[in-house]
Amino acid sequence: MSSPNSKWDLVIRPTVGWFDLHLADLWRYRDLVVLFIWRDFVSTYKQTILGPLWYIITPVLTTLSYTLVFGQIAQLSTDGLPPILFYMLGVTFWTYFSDCLNRTAGTFLGNAGIFGKVYFPRLSVPLSTVVSNLIKFGIQFVLFLILLSVYCFRGANVHPQWAIVLTPVLIILLGAFGLGAGIIVSSLTTKYRDFQLLISFGVQLLMYATPIIYPLSAIPVKYRWIILMNPMTSIVETLRYAFLGAGTLSFQHLAYSACVIAVVLFIGLLLFNRVERSFMDTV
Repeated sequence: MSSPNSKWDLVIRPTVGWFDLHLADLWRYRDLVVLFIWRDFVSTYKQTILGPLWYIITPVLTTLSYTLVFGQIAQLSTDGLPPILFYMLGVTFWTYFSDCLNRTAGTFLGNAGIFGKVYFPRLSVPLSTVVSNLIKFGIQFVLFLILLSVYCFRGANVHPQWAIVLTPVLIILLGAFGLGAGIIVSSLTTKYRDFQLLISFGVQLLMYATPIIYPLSAIPVKYRWIILMNPMTSIVETLRYAFLGAGTLSFQHLAYSACVIAVVLFIGLLLFNRVERSFMDTV
């Protein structure tokens, strides 16, 4: 029997409300989060011949295919920018967002075995996925910067702007949006597996609604507001303005995107918190 003066450093108790998120547990289990990050990084290309080289090969092949199909065959505008840089920038940042969304969308279904055996903050799994994707993103981003430096040295029509300093904030917004949307889908798929089947199609559809393969200036003015409703639009346009000197920079549109992403993330956390109590009964 414990003495009256005993102090417990951890108390496991049931979640009692929608807003009882226990976010402080993530800090206490930070070592576990690091292990999950390492697991995600190692397992992605385990038993492959090229290994992490796929981090470079994939965006390069994607960029070349976009350049051929959309730049050469479809003749879509790139705002006067070199097509390789135009598409590489979009591919690099979009891939980070889509990876965060797709991989966190399978949190409950993919980890049902371990979730049913031991307690730890369930949110540490999708959070570690978002952080581990930063490693892949970092490699691809360095590749883009090298390519950008080569084009600048050759005198190409690219003019990086001061808005480059906003890059960390924009990356955080991308990760938060991918995390929020992903855990919403993950929470819904515990009961409705249709969402698991629709997620790939939905992400692809969202990409076409984002100025990745075309600039915002190519959209007729009367329809431009529809594209701007997508919170990803202002982020991509700001990145294009910052690194290439084209695109648009609007703090009003960025504020809108930040608000939408904050709402999506908040809703995702609430749903995730609610579903984790009983998802083992439905998975």
